[in-house]
Amino acid sequence: MATVTHPTGTRAAVEVDGRWHALPAADLSELLASGLAPVPGDELPGAQPVLPLPRPGKVICCGLNYGDHIAETGRETPAYPTLFAKYADTLLAPGADIVLPAHDGLQLDWEAELAVVVGTELRNATPAEAEQAIAGYTVANDISVRDWQRRTLQWFQGKAWDATTPLGPVVVTPDELDPSAGVEVLCRVNGVERQRGNTKTLVFDSAALLSYVSTFTVLRPGDIVLTGTPGGVGMGMEPPTYLRDGDVVETEIPGIGLLTNTVRIA
Repeated sequence: MATVTHPTGTRAAVEVDGRWHALPAADLSELLASGLAPVPGDELPGAQPVLPLPRPGKVICCGLNYGDHIAETGRETPAYPTLFAKYADTLLAPGADIVLPAHDGLQLDWEAELAVVVGTELRNATPAEAEQAIAGYTVANDISVRDWQRRTLQWFQGKAWDATTPLGPVVVTPDELDPSAGVEVLCRVNGVERQRGNTKTLVFDSAALLSYVSTFTVLRPGDIVLTGTPGGVGMGMEPPTYLRDGDVVETEIPGIGLLTNTVRIA
């Protein structure tokens, strides 16, 4: 599924035999909130995926969730998920530029991630209930401003810059993708592979994260949970390496798709 733009506007859509067909909503956020079944309608010639979920009520992220990434940060394996939040304003469409203002000491880093999309309301859910509530999975990159992230013990100010979290291009339903069986999460910068992890090695899997989060805050259809990044981030390199103006970031999960975004430092 996706939100697509086409000659007559924007529409929620589903891909059938390589062609996009209309769903009964203007975008996937509206479709999931409505509870309507994703029944394919008319074909949408010329359709192109854009930001799939433009209005999530909540965007919640898990840090330190892959063993190799935990090791490169010098931390111990956590007993509970390490969580922080973003706003919908942080999300960025496939192909859009990642634009930040220039400032001294800018340390812009990549973090390829599997994102989980909530399909039904969850309150204090068990992992089994949470798994049944997953609408699908998509690709994300939690682009992080490390110098701001390190200013305090709280990560929020390094994680919530507007239009810096690429998401998409599509949402793949659970019958088509099983992260517990293992899917690869990759990031390339200017064509050079920087990250390659596998969701089999997650400390907390998708269902466990949704269950945990739903204990303290309700999750609703269209909400997004980022599951963490594997090892290979720039701050873990020797010497640390960060994104520069003009760098091209590719984020890929086979079975879902590829995001390509260019960094622009204005």
